[in-house]
Amino acid sequence: MWQQAFDIHSTAAPATVWQLFADVDGWAAWNAGIEAIELRGPFADGTEFMMKPPGEPAMTSRLVNVLPGCSFEDETVLGEIRVRVDHRVEQLADGGSRIRYTARVEGPGAAEVGAAVTADFPQVLAALAAAAERREATATA
Repeated sequence: MWQQAFDIHSTAAPATVWQLFADVDGWAAWNAGIEAIELRGPFADGTEFMMKPPGEPAMTSRLVNVLPGCSFEDETVLGEIRVRVDHRVEQLADGGSRIRYTARVEGPGAAEVGAAVTADFPQVLAALAAAAERREATATA
């Protein structure tokens, strides 16, 4: 098994970050690694979604361990490879958030797959934090 975690701090409140997490169909607005995405049901355990990265075939993933306002995982199974990404948002003492993605990959070539899957996570987290901060700035303007 291969695992790696990434995190970023944001001035946005956890509730604002969670709104962006729960809006799966809107992920492409702040995640450049998504060309198209479609949630096939409620944001809840077991619901599947289709995601197409740019220049790659679409894949089906499913939501697991959804804890509203706190965390969820997405799980993608491709043959013998299982990729799970845990997405978390936590309250900081200053009212902002810590956003963390932890990827776990099991199966043949786990380290190579994990490195490829997570290559853009720092940019994705920065874009998510910026989107949450813009949302709050717009709401208070």
